[in-house]
Amino acid sequence: MSNHHHHSDERSEHNHAIKEPSPTAKYFCPMCEGVESDEPGDCPKCGMTLERNPSWTSSDEKIWTCPMHPEVREPKPGQCPICGMDLEPLVPEEGQGDEEAKEHQVLRRKFWTGLILSLPVLIAAFPHMIPGGTFYQDWLPHHVWKWVELIFATAVIFWSGGFLMQRGVRSLQNRNLNMFTLIMLGVGAAYGFSFVAVVTPNIFPEGFRQSGNVGLYFEAAVVITILVILGQWLEARARDQTGQAIRSLMNLASKTAHRINANGEEEEVAIDEISVGDRLRVRPGEKIPLDGIIREGSSLVDESMITGEPVPADKNSGDKVIGATVNQTGSFIMEAEAIGDETMLSRIVKMVADAQRSRAPIQQLADTVSGYFVPVVILVALITFAIWALIGPAPALAYALVNAVAVLIIACPCALGLATPMSITVGIGKGAQNGILVRSAEAIEEAEKITHLITDKTGTLTEGKPAVLEVVPVSENQAQILLASAAAVEESSEHPLARAVVDHARNKGIGFERAENFNSTTGGGVSATIGNEEVRVGKQSFIMETGATVPDSMSTLADVLQSEAKTVIWISRGSGLLGIIAIADPIKKTTQKAIRTLHAKHIKVVMCTGDNRKTANAVAQILGIDEVHAETSPEDKQRIVKQLQAEGHKVAMAGDGINDAPALAAADVGIAMGTGTDVAIESAGITLVKGDLLGISSALGLSRAVMRNIRQNLFFAFLYNAACVPIAAGILYPFFGILLSPIIAGAAMSFSSVSVILNSLRLRALNFRNL
Repeated sequence: MSNHHHHSDERSEHNHAIKEPSPTAKYFCPMCEGVESDEPGDCPKCGMTLERNPSWTSSDEKIWTCPMHPEVREPKPGQCPICGMDLEPLVPEEGQGDEEAKEHQVLRRKFWTGLILSLPVLIAAFPHMIPGGTFYQDWLPHHVWKWVELIFATAVIFWSGGFLMQRGVRSLQNRNLNMFTLIMLGVGAAYGFSFVAVVTPNIFPEGFRQSGNVGLYFEAAVVITILVILGQWLEARARDQTGQAIRSLMNLASKTAHRINANGEEEEVAIDEISVGDRLRVRPGEKIPLDGIIREGSSLVDESMITGEPVPADKNSGDKVIGATVNQTGSFIMEAEAIGDETMLSRIVKMVADAQRSRAPIQQLADTVSGYFVPVVILVALITFAIWALIGPAPALAYALVNAVAVLIIACPCALGLATPMSITVGIGKGAQNGILVRSAEAIEEAEKITHLITDKTGTLTEGKPAVLEVVPVSENQAQILLASAAAVEESSEHPLARAVVDHARNKGIGFERAENFNSTTGGGVSATIGNEEVRVGKQSFIMETGATVPDSMSTLADVLQSEAKTVIWISRGSGLLGIIAIADPIKKTTQKAIRTLHAKHIKVVMCTGDNRKTANAVAQILGIDEVHAETSPEDKQRIVKQLQAEGHKVAMAGDGINDAPALAAADVGIAMGTGTDVAIESAGITLVKGDLLGISSALGLSRAVMRNIRQNLFFAFLYNAACVPIAAGILYPFFGILLSPIIAGAAMSFSSVSVILNSLRLRALNFRNL
């Protein structure tokens, strides 16, 4: 809708005559002020073609597309011009379920009415099927029963099944042969033949007669029609469930918010009325209305609906919050930062909708086959007719007709066409509900083939925040004094390691005095005075300047700690050593399990980090990482990606920063680790709302599950068609005397596409903990 944006911007730079249209105008004249229209056309003043207004958005403008042919874009609902399927909205909307329910109701009504109207046809055709049924044959003469069949069959085929016939005719007009072409030809042949047989029976040659009578096939035409309608109804219901994931995401959004106005009073307003910068109050248990920043107060927020992470996140003043997540304990005031289409939720919904409509390369095969499928089936039907007519048993032409109809009816291009899109739609929706956002179907297909995963250390494998892991005083009872002294000095320092010491002391509930005369020595450490004594915190050499003695056991311990990727700081008071504190960026709890699952999937884990070699190797040692590149720059990461690809490997790259963008784009699959709203989504094929390694493992597991599901669908669809078409043509008749009635063919065809959809819906039951 907004693809005219940049043109109009360029023009406004060159030409000052450009007039800004009002936001309610859909089309406007760039030359003449005030010329606006809801319809495209020419300007009545200057004759220029009216331009689409890039800023115009409408709640009621929708684009409709086909689940099998995403390139189809229509302004209103209807059928796909290529395959005849019902179109669906490009982006599902709230309340869309009601429209789809209406579609189900129409199909349900047609099915039940058709079924009731078909009973007289079946009773007339099969009197012996009803116990003692032959007696009612005597109520009416035989030729009158034929007219009963004709009248009721006409009602079923052209009222209940009229829409099928329409789609068949349209497929011929559009020169896009599809499943409805085959149904129309098959049902049309059976109905047309029987119609002529009732109205002018004498024109048929002997080859069509059995004991003088011409057989009627109304019951076949009627039952096939009803089975196809049943199939369409079940399919519509199942397809409705594939869009469930997006609708449940959309339903997460809040409808109202509590805005604090200029006088500090609170008012409840609709979400659409909120502007960026408005202050909103959020109470315990309420949904956070929009994305923004907490300005006052703090709380725990349940973000599981966006991140898939069950543990509530701790939020304080200055922290970002995401709209549609649920505030749990505290009350706070936030400032709205993103509204409308800009919110995280809207962006996720749009991304999921686009991805569900994208085509996977594996679909090329099905598309190519579908292109030739219908003409080939029609050809097979004609050959079947010819062979049976020439060498079939008497009545040869009757057999020829029945088998040709069975061939037309049983072939199901729909099962082939739906095999891939259905799995993609369900899989991508399921991923989105678990914090895995897939950009396109191609990313899913590529992710399945990954052999190497390149990941950063800080923030992905580790927490990304240094923490105190060990406090070792010289004499055992001095741990508190050691921590209190270190924290008092470090409180004045801005260094991340200093923050770790202060936070640790606070968490332990240790109070500390105010330090004075704070002083920082570059490359040494920091010092300050506490109660007339100098306290030093820093390197071993910096402490020893005071004349403090260091026991050998302490030095040995410090070396051991350093080899475990920990940073050691020394603390002295006056001229006596107090002890050491070991600080490290702790490894995330989930990392080890994630690496085990990746190894189980035969994926090698490659760590690329800007950190020093000693720390990197220590972490790799603990985690069992396959390959380590330390002290790397972003350019190095891209080089490593290309190097692995040159060796014939498929590479996934997980990155979180802007600096990872070149490597993300170069990798076969880029995985952006979103830790908040400003995700580097653009260059990544997969985005994890909550960045950790388990998420990557789940994303790769999801891709494998979806691709497995697609292969099952394609295998079933190909096998079904390859086996059923020859059987319908009568290939088993010479050996086993088996013929397939067109009625059985109709049932098989209807349920083949339904079974493909049901198999795809199994993906909804995926357990992400085990992927």
